Amino acid sequence: MATWVTFEDIEAWQLSRVFCQDIYRLIKETELAKDFRLKDQINGSSGSTMDNIAEGYERGGNKEFIQFLSIAKASIGESRSQLYRIFDRGYIDENSFKDLSNKTRIISMKISKLIGYLKSSSFKGVKYK
Repeated sequence: MATWVTFEDIEAWQLSRVFCQDIYRLIKETELAKDFRLKDQINGSSGSTMDNIAEGYERGGNKEFIQFLSIAKASIGESRSQLYRIFDRGYIDENSFKDLSNKTRIISMKISKLIGYLKSSSFKGVKYK
């Protein structure tokens, strides 16, 4: 029986999911919940990261996957920028900021490595078999 890889097996997606959960907890546990625009922005960008990894994977072709991974990478960068605003406004302390910011950097690096791998792969995706 063949074992298929799913987007849930991709480390960048797994880490993005954890980050998204961290952001949800942050919203629920801090005054960020009352800063509606910023709360909605980081909730959206953190979710967009994991969602674009999943959507790109499900498209079945490397070119499309790379395109969606690029969007996911931009979204995690957007989340990192929003974390600065969250920190600057006093919603989180420096340790929390450093922890969450570091998570965004790791996710970005994992996405970059996956893009590099896909660009160098001769396999073009399951829809081109």
